[in-house]
Amino acid sequence: MGQTVTITGTVVDSLTHQPVANATVGLARERGGVATDEQGKFHITIKNTVSKLVVSAVGYRPVNITPSSEGPLVVYLPKSFILLKDVVIKSKRGKYRNKNNPAVELIRKVIANKAQNGPGADDYTAYQEYEKVRLLLDKVPKLLVDNFLLKKYHFLFDNKDSVIVPGKTLIPVYIQEVYSDNYYRKHPKDNKKVVVGQKSVDFGEYIDMKGISMAVNRLYEDVNLYDNSVSAFTMQFLSPIADLAPTFYMYFIRDTIVDNGEKLVELYFTPRNPEDLLFRGTMFITLDGNYAIRRVEMGVSKNINLNYVREFSIKQDFEKGPGERYHLANSDMICLFSAFPKSPGVVGERIVNIKGVRTAPLPDSLFRGLSVDTVGLADRQTDSFWIGGRSQALSQTEARTYSNTDSLVKMRSYRRLMDYVTAFTAGYKSAGKIDVGPIGSFYTFNPIEGQRLRLGGRTNTKLSTRWFGESYVAYGSKDDRWKYYGSVSYAFNNKSIYTYPQHYVQASYLYDARTLGQESAFAVANNFFTSFSHGDNSKWLYSRIVRLSYIHEFNSHFSFTLGGKYWQQQPTGSLLYIYKDFADRADTVSQLTTSELSASIRWAPHEQFFQNKAGRANIINHYPIITLQYSRGIKGLFGGGYNYNALHLNVYKRCYIAPLGFSDITFDAGYLGGTLPFPLLTIHPGNTSYFYSQRAYNLMNIGEFVSDHYAGINIDHFFNGFFFNKIPGLKRLRLREVIGGKILYGGLRDENNPASNPSQMKFPLTKGVLSTYSLTSRPYIEGSVGIYNIFTIFRLDLVKRFTYLEHPNISGLGLRISSNFQF
Repeated sequence: MGQTVTITGTVVDSLTHQPVANATVGLARERGGVATDEQGKFHITIKNTVSKLVVSAVGYRPVNITPSSEGPLVVYLPKSFILLKDVVIKSKRGKYRNKNNPAVELIRKVIANKAQNGPGADDYTAYQEYEKVRLLLDKVPKLLVDNFLLKKYHFLFDNKDSVIVPGKTLIPVYIQEVYSDNYYRKHPKDNKKVVVGQKSVDFGEYIDMKGISMAVNRLYEDVNLYDNSVSAFTMQFLSPIADLAPTFYMYFIRDTIVDNGEKLVELYFTPRNPEDLLFRGTMFITLDGNYAIRRVEMGVSKNINLNYVREFSIKQDFEKGPGERYHLANSDMICLFSAFPKSPGVVGERIVNIKGVRTAPLPDSLFRGLSVDTVGLADRQTDSFWIGGRSQALSQTEARTYSNTDSLVKMRSYRRLMDYVTAFTAGYKSAGKIDVGPIGSFYTFNPIEGQRLRLGGRTNTKLSTRWFGESYVAYGSKDDRWKYYGSVSYAFNNKSIYTYPQHYVQASYLYDARTLGQESAFAVANNFFTSFSHGDNSKWLYSRIVRLSYIHEFNSHFSFTLGGKYWQQQPTGSLLYIYKDFADRADTVSQLTTSELSASIRWAPHEQFFQNKAGRANIINHYPIITLQYSRGIKGLFGGGYNYNALHLNVYKRCYIAPLGFSDITFDAGYLGGTLPFPLLTIHPGNTSYFYSQRAYNLMNIGEFVSDHYAGINIDHFFNGFFFNKIPGLKRLRLREVIGGKILYGGLRDENNPASNPSQMKFPLTKGVLSTYSLTSRPYIEGSVGIYNIFTIFRLDLVKRFTYLEHPNISGLGLRISSNFQF
């Protein structure tokens, strides 16, 4: 009795693993205790009968620890992870105003000094960056944890993290680490990132780990407070120090403090309208004349419609570096994702640490090549490299995430499970060296073929990493015809031809049925759901197509394609190819044949995508995607009947307009030179299905308009709930608004217009009435208003057609449904 023991240890931040100074270590419900030093270290002498100590600090949640004299303790102190609640400001002086407000005057000085304080203020900057991203499961159903059939997977559930979010026990499933050298030059402006080390868990061949990495990085983009707009979760928030911030934010001075000899102002900011895509939180501003940000802690209101994002918090610290400027030193972002408010979800954590900031001039040669480059051994760095590169050693839970994943991938039952999951999500089922699919096309129906059965597949890298084959056969019960397709490809880069970057040559042969004008969309349109249609769907072709293509993609996301195409088409259904001579006798053509050579280039800077067996799914960012194609038809080549030149330009871009959402804009233009019958002209894509299409005209009939020169623009603007969030009751549904518009200008030269050239092929009729037209001086226009995020995934649009309403058998108004996944 009466014996004492001395306890030593270190208190660190649970997110950054940085030491916490001035934390208190003492007995529960008793005054006193000891404080940690600048390195977070402490030692305390207590009676050996004490069973519990309490560690606490301002801004953190208290932690109970069990004393141990066996060695130094490491206490992980969690931040008070609380979603900032709406603040109702009441004042006897009246409502909030910017005029004569010292807080607004201060923030205007911060805004005025952004150019000299923000990233890129120096002519040159170089630094090292360590980044760690984690994903952890929240609320794992007990049905899975306690399921006897999943007993062999219980080691995954035993790895628990109770530090990152107080009050929650999470299951880590993903970790990624990146160590890089970074360089910046102001004139001419350029950035360079060289990845020196990268490490992440690997779930095997069934999951595109590179795609997951891109998707996670797209959600957790770098947060630059000094930009007018801050990107996060594919959306853009107006920064609290944006040029227009005082119009949307309210500011309140809370205190003046001294930190390490620096005088700082604590400034609270909050949105004027709590439903807007804006932040709320606290920033600390220097009073040394520079008005720089020293520290910021901010989150979002629970009223913001972020769909799957339930909680969201950012903390950043800035340090004084060369030239007495403040630079970002640490950035912590944490978020809770879930489909529904109380459903199981995922917690995401991204930590960034920056060190070694230098502002000396950099050679121009350093910026040559890719903007993001990776050294050859980046994914094979040694443990000693990571020990030196990490700002803090991995916790036991983090290290175990790697080892658990390695064990999981080696399990045969896991590989079998993922095979079936891939079949359901991507549409292809592995059968050894062949992938069978796409499953969604096994059964379809249409008015020409009737019930259509199809079976196909393609080889994978288990058979060869150089040679790839793909084929299918299909049979229509109504037309009683067999259709088929076959291709063989050779990969020059010894990789699958379906993965990035592509570099292969391919020869293919196709005989199949398709609707008029739908050749380019054939593979997409031929699935079960698009079998349901309305209106006239009787204009079809039997196409026999032989292609030879060479595709080469570069790491810069520039690509080109060279190709040759032989196309023999035969009309079927109600479609007839008819000429009339001067004696007014009908001359029906049974088929048309063309042979062409083509070249196209595509540039998609900083393109990101998720890859699965079905293909790529773009992770859309704000960079444009530009495609330019030239084709030359040659008469007499393999029986081709026409000479022509064709140019086609397509430009797509997503434009963000914080806080009003974003717009998806597509510009499409083309020109055909030559005298051609209407089936060889540009047949603008109509849509007779009940599903909304961003590429097609949703109230245009199939084959309704043809052109030999045209230009069109399609715009869909997503408001992200900007208006609905302000309507009481409705905002609980988390619905969002979208408006769209499609405008198409075009026309036909006289030689290609049967109304001006009697010797030209006539436009087709439907039930004796003309059903194909050329665009006149009027554009084709349709618009839509819609709601998306219905049950978090569906979209419903009311579409109205504004021009050419005199055409027969058209729909002037229609409802269209689609799926639309947006954060």
